[in-house]
Amino acid sequence: MGFKVLLVYPEMPATYWSLRYVLPFIGKKALFPPLGLLTVAAMLPSDYEVTLLDMNVEPLTRAAVAWADLVFTSSMIVQKESLERAIRLCNELGKPVVAGGPYPTSCHEEIRGVDHFVLNEAETTLPPFLHDLALGQAKPLYTSTEKPDLRLSPTPRFDLVRGRPYAQMALQYSRGCPHTCEFCDIIELFGRQPRTKMAHQLLRELDAIYRAGWRGSLFLVDDNFIGNRKEVKALLPQLIDWQRQRNFPFTLFTEASLDLANDDQLMDLMIEANFDMVFMGIETPDVATLKAAGKQQNLKADMLTSVRKVQKKGMEVSGGFIVGFDSDAEDIFDRQVQFIQEAAIPTAMVGLLTALPKTHLHHRLQLEGRLTEATGGGNNTHDLRLNFVPRMDPHKLIEGYKRVLAEIYDPNRYFERCLKLLRTMTHASPAPRRIGLMELRALVMSLCVQTFSRYSWAYWKFLVKGMLARPRMAAETMTMAVKGHHFFRITQNLLELDRFKYTLDRVARAFEERLAGIKGDDYLKKLAELKVYRDQVLEQMRVRYGKLNKDFRGYADEAVANFQATLDKLIARLDGTAPAA
Repeated sequence: MGFKVLLVYPEMPATYWSLRYVLPFIGKKALFPPLGLLTVAAMLPSDYEVTLLDMNVEPLTRAAVAWADLVFTSSMIVQKESLERAIRLCNELGKPVVAGGPYPTSCHEEIRGVDHFVLNEAETTLPPFLHDLALGQAKPLYTSTEKPDLRLSPTPRFDLVRGRPYAQMALQYSRGCPHTCEFCDIIELFGRQPRTKMAHQLLRELDAIYRAGWRGSLFLVDDNFIGNRKEVKALLPQLIDWQRQRNFPFTLFTEASLDLANDDQLMDLMIEANFDMVFMGIETPDVATLKAAGKQQNLKADMLTSVRKVQKKGMEVSGGFIVGFDSDAEDIFDRQVQFIQEAAIPTAMVGLLTALPKTHLHHRLQLEGRLTEATGGGNNTHDLRLNFVPRMDPHKLIEGYKRVLAEIYDPNRYFERCLKLLRTMTHASPAPRRIGLMELRALVMSLCVQTFSRYSWAYWKFLVKGMLARPRMAAETMTMAVKGHHFFRITQNLLELDRFKYTLDRVARAFEERLAGIKGDDYLKKLAELKVYRDQVLEQMRVRYGKLNKDFRGYADEAVANFQATLDKLIARLDGTAPAA
């Protein structure tokens, strides 16, 4: 009998991507299963006993770790705090930790408590680790620059997913991207030569999840699905046939570069295969910035026209946007908001520029002496810290960024984009969106929650106008409305967190001014009064801290600790300078 292996997927923090606040609407706990770990599980020897524990679905317990001989983890940078907690528990119980995935591959030198790093792509580095493990000679580090043939990648172990805790299923068709965006780490992780699975291989994986009973939304997680257009165009007709033979059990969405809009044949095939959404890295409306960042694929045609072409074909465009580029002028925030509104992109993921490890951007900023942190927090949408020195004044940059979020996720502006999208899109799907129990539950929850929200009027106005504009797209209309609840709540929590941190700074300054005014014979009395005032202020801040959304308190912890330390330091300094009796 082989080893007992526990596959642990760390928790994702609440982000715009997570849709955490609408998952209860559909009775789910997380968006997708951890596809990387399910793929690794399929590579383990058949005599291994394997269990999956996704910390987004259930807590990691001492009993679960104690059961295992080995704990495998895979993580992204944004999961690093949860990963650290998981590693500490494993270390306490003396269980060896095997770590891989994007975060360890980029930053394994910074991670403590891991016994074996199996980095890069598991098809290459996992077999030698397993070989050495069987001999009792496993090394601390396994890495390789080799880009494996994906035709050798096995069908993921979907059977390890217990129940139906996920909103959507995920598959991967390709790795790599032909483009050279300066800030992107995909080409560092997977190379510039897109590699694909065989068509029959992907269809076999579809068969596996179909037989397991999955239906509905399916995410093809490729970072650029159209990176190898020749292979994709060979795949899509077979995918269309597979879907048609089973009455289109899946609606598909993926990621692709904006130059998809230049290929009508490819878009038509995607529509026939039942793709209904595509995420695109638009980044910025500023042409000079796109050139400087190496985003040449966005310069082949007018970007607004390109977005509308994809929408008119029948696919929603969600977009990634970034502020903080060296060439950003102070009007970039208004320009970003204007583009997002004109392009009718409901799901607009706007983030602060982050210098990810091993990217061209990271190398350049390192040479220029502008890096300030090793990796940053990985959450570039609301961890309001920069890991480099920007050209723009940092305060202006962060204030402008917050204003962009506040404006695009104002309910009226959000629903304005949604309605404009409905009026722009062609209802070209080969099969109508199914309304099942999950969708009915979401409808009921939405009506109960959003009807009595602060944006109730904007919500109902959109529902009525949307249903009238596109009656056949009722499911899409409800989906946009429900997603809005998450976006509004995330934005509200982010701005409340920022106001709290601003208050800490303001109170600390006021406290220092009050201290400076203590003089004269009643010095000791005034100092005693100020200490009482300090305790009152600290209690008020603790109460306000407790009112923050629990998902956001971690982002305030450092500010709270600094605030308390500042007040204590000021009091201590004054204690030491008391006038002689």
